[in-house]
Amino acid sequence: MTGSISFDDLEHREGFLATGSKPETIDWLPEPERQPRHVTLISVDDHLVEPPGMFEGRVPERFAELAPRAVRDDAGGSEYWLYDGRQHYKVGLNAVVGKPLHQRTFDPARFDEMRPGAYDIHARVHDMDLNGVYASMCFPTSLAGFAGQRYQLGVSDRELARAVVRAANDWHLEEWAGTYPGRMIPLQLPWLLDPVEGAAEIRANAGRGFTAVTFPELPERLGLPSLHTGHWDPFLAACAETGTVVCLHAGSSSSAPTTSTGAPSDTIGVLFFGWAMFAAVDWLYSKVPVRFPDIRICLSEGGIGWVAGLLDRLDHVGRYQRIFGTWEGIELTPREVMQRNFWFCTIDDHAGLEQRHHIGVDHIMVESDYPHQDGTWPDTQAIVWSQIGGFPPDETARIAWRNAAELFRHPVPVALQSDPDAI
Repeated sequence: MTGSISFDDLEHREGFLATGSKPETIDWLPEPERQPRHVTLISVDDHLVEPPGMFEGRVPERFAELAPRAVRDDAGGSEYWLYDGRQHYKVGLNAVVGKPLHQRTFDPARFDEMRPGAYDIHARVHDMDLNGVYASMCFPTSLAGFAGQRYQLGVSDRELARAVVRAANDWHLEEWAGTYPGRMIPLQLPWLLDPVEGAAEIRANAGRGFTAVTFPELPERLGLPSLHTGHWDPFLAACAETGTVVCLHAGSSSSAPTTSTGAPSDTIGVLFFGWAMFAAVDWLYSKVPVRFPDIRICLSEGGIGWVAGLLDRLDHVGRYQRIFGTWEGIELTPREVMQRNFWFCTIDDHAGLEQRHHIGVDHIMVESDYPHQDGTWPDTQAIVWSQIGGFPPDETARIAWRNAAELFRHPVPVALQSDPDAI
């Protein structure tokens, strides 16, 4: 990889739409039947599209006009978010489930151009039931950025940003995760503008029931301090102390790997896992998991096909580690630290799953990525089963749900553990 491209640029890149243009009408696919259930599933990477009324009544009155609100553009017929006086038109970044492939554009411009499960919790649980997914962890979408950065960075008033982040977390816990207890793993947005204040938020939110936080996989790409400065240690210490899993979603640094100028957009999709691999090495060699041996780091939507090769490479470089002096005085090798502190997620990795023992069966989880183009809805059960159904039953259960249940401290009902049709 020779560089990166921001997601703002990526959204406008020529040819990124599947058809090259937006269809005048959507030819919605027929409503799917309830899929046969082969195994209990927890998806640790899905997304929610922030609904229009998300912030109503959740911010102090003095911020009511500045907080994000959905607005209809009468001239163009699209909808946009208005936040801090700025317009944000990507209301449904790649929320394309239910559409035929040739009509799957990158940017639904209105809520009625999305399947309701993208933003409505009742419709989402209905779609999870059709898909045979018991529980889901949902990252935000384009309004917030995958790590909540757009609520904070560049906002005119720090207190406005704080109010919006807290309101988003309140809504997520109360409405998204609270309406159907057990069906959603609560995932909080971090406070990025001060690591000490961010640590206090982590501790407070752990007390409320949050077990995970989304965080930029490469914070320096957002103009934030590097992991190698120690700046984030108070925040990460709080995560380790509370058992809050640090989820690094590929693309959460608002950039994506690129190759050469003029390369087609397909290359971005093919290389999307690249940031997960780069982030894994950056976090490992920042020694965050050495300073905080109890920290748990999840590489969301990063795939697993590269993991076995990276572990071998860590061993190879480790043979001449002394010339660098980086890993001196540390009891465990880089491979051992990675296999202790990192978890990996798969949507579609046949070869990677064949290397599961090399990676560590107890550190692999599955995703459906609803409602995005990469997602497997409504066929997640069939796809997952085709890839792991032939494994020994204990390994199948580990990858399908048990690893996620243990990592995120999210219990699965006893009846459901042995019978995926129990719910």
